[in-house]
Amino acid sequence: MAQLQGIGNIVRNSVIGTVRGTGEMLDAVTESVAHGLAAVLRGGDTAAGELTGAVSDVARGAMQGASEVGGDLATAAKGTVIGTLKGAVSARVNALDAVATAAGAAVKGASQAGTDVAHTAKGAVEGAIWGAKDLGVDAAEVAAAAAGGALEAAGDISEAALVEVRRTVTGIIDGVHVEPRET
Repeated sequence: MAQLQGIGNIVRNSVIGTVRGTGEMLDAVTESVAHGLAAVLRGGDTAAGELTGAVSDVARGAMQGASEVGGDLATAAKGTVIGTLKGAVSARVNALDAVATAAGAAVKGASQAGTDVAHTAKGAVEGAIWGAKDLGVDAAEVAAAAAGGALEAAGDISEAALVEVRRTVTGIIDGVHVEPRET
């Protein structure tokens, strides 16, 4: 587990540096997360707990970096989920669990930053859809995983957050029928 230490901070610094250098949030977060996650997971067999920890650390780092540069956290959530999906597929680990964890970490990051968790959750689900379409996988299945992760995190925040996130991530999003999956 020693290799997981500091990955969140590395991703955070990457997001901050790239956004300050280019001004582009979505690509900065997507690439920072994909590369950071792939590097951590490339080591071979990854237990479920290690996958969850790595994804959570990377996603929290991305959201914190985006928050520190004053970026839109819904956009950061979208990039976090796209990058997580790419990194998980590249490392050949359970992409649906990774996406759910990333969406949940994004929602918790938005709550910690004092921003709209429902808007951030929708950004995470949009990222799942975009990433799935880009990779040619089932967008509804990946979006359902992201929505489930966002709902679980919202439930940890408050009942009001749970109700608002459920309303926001259920239904048609970007042309895909999203029905949250239980995590």
